[in-house]
Amino acid sequence: MNQKPLYEQVNPLERMLITLSLMVGVFMAILDTTIVDIVVPKMMAPLSTDLYGVQWVITAYMTMAASGILIVHWLESKIGLRRVFLIGLFLFVFASFFCGQAASLDLMIASRTVQGFGEALIVVSAESLLFSVYSPEKRGLAMGIYGLGVSFAPALGPTLGGYITEHINWRWIFYINLPIGIINFLLAFLTLPHQKPQETFRLNFISFGFVSMFTVSLLIVLSKGQQQGWWNSDFILYMSLISVFSLLLFFLSELLSMEPLIDYSIFRIKEFFVAFLIYCFLLGFSMYQVFYLIPLYYENLKGISTMHTGLHILPMALAIGLSSPVAGMIADKRSEILSLTVATFLYIYSALFIVPKFNYFTPSWSSSLSLIVMGIGMGFFFAPTTTLALKKLGEKTTLGISLMHYIRFVGGSFGTALATNDLQRYMWENFQRSVEVQNHNIVMDYLQGLTSLFPEDKAEAVFYGIQQLYAYSDSFQRTFFSAGLWGLLGSLPLFILLFLYMKRRVRSWLGSMPS
Repeated sequence: MNQKPLYEQVNPLERMLITLSLMVGVFMAILDTTIVDIVVPKMMAPLSTDLYGVQWVITAYMTMAASGILIVHWLESKIGLRRVFLIGLFLFVFASFFCGQAASLDLMIASRTVQGFGEALIVVSAESLLFSVYSPEKRGLAMGIYGLGVSFAPALGPTLGGYITEHINWRWIFYINLPIGIINFLLAFLTLPHQKPQETFRLNFISFGFVSMFTVSLLIVLSKGQQQGWWNSDFILYMSLISVFSLLLFFLSELLSMEPLIDYSIFRIKEFFVAFLIYCFLLGFSMYQVFYLIPLYYENLKGISTMHTGLHILPMALAIGLSSPVAGMIADKRSEILSLTVATFLYIYSALFIVPKFNYFTPSWSSSLSLIVMGIGMGFFFAPTTTLALKKLGEKTTLGISLMHYIRFVGGSFGTALATNDLQRYMWENFQRSVEVQNHNIVMDYLQGLTSLFPEDKAEAVFYGIQQLYAYSDSFQRTFFSAGLWGLLGSLPLFILLFLYMKRRVRSWLGSMPS
């Protein structure tokens, strides 16, 4: 006897409570990916470490979350999505307590590792459950609601992190998860539907081991490469070799195995493959660069405090949150391809023609309001992309979601590494160019004028600082533009799909005309 679809087993009130519980869990988990970035410098003294050491707090979380995502599909087949979500929520809240209590770097890294694994279970199971409890004609709305958490939470992180750091204590970015997480665990326990696994399969532990080694080593290279000096560092070189050989061994294991870790037939589904590429390049390589660069622009270049940086990012965050459900409804009523096209156009326009104009002299609130257009583009992005990816997957839905989130982590790590490298490279290129083209006589006259106000060594330091400021300002402009170019590259699969979609519509229109 065929089991009724999940969306037919729940009534509207149950669906609303399920949505609330899932979204609170997702919002809380994803918020931790950016809220911690803001307070990392505050952790150094309490954890008795330096900036290089405390960066492992972020790296440990990211690597474990990316690796954990790959086994959610297997866990679903064993215990069902309801239990996966509850276990993930429990681990996340449990680890949050120990993160807040951590008095040493080792305990903090261990706690963040468990927290990252909890996030992996939460984000994949929640999206799959949310997709299942809404009928096919309302799944765009469901993904719009989910996108509100995925895109609004990281944008809100700097604001909330800055407020907690300045007015309470940095440890409360972890403690705040405890009451919210406990209440949400009870709500999820009472409302999430019991879902019997549709199929069971064995986990290929060999392939999983190799792909985990590849993921961990790759993310360490990308997050630590700039800090360690890339190929000048033996550590980065060894980790790169481990990453390459782990990937080769993973592919060999998959070819030889009777039960591969991943069902590769999923990539034959055109819509999923296109959405997968868009997630990797447009979201990961481009949008994640912008998410990374904007707080740095306000804090490091404009010299604004952490709290005020968050407030300047808030208009963009609100635009993301408000437009995400709207994009989902448009995708349901019209076409996710058209909705995604609008999102891509708004984002690419902002990334190439608005944000690259930001420099040191741009008024802070003017730049903040200009980011609203980009926020609408980002808000319109997630729902149609996800609906496009999942609508033909059927029983492969959880696998598809896992792969999408995995490539989000990997692509986002590449994007962050690119932004870090480009920002430093462009700064020194700009600085060197300014030294080469400046008129020596004018510089000496300027320095002579400064020596009437400062001692000679301080006058030279002031002039050097001005040169560096201009170079840094130009570097942000060039890096923002480079991020936009990656977005343009990432949108190419969409343009191909849009062309095929319009071709079908024209043929349909011509076929319906009376002869």
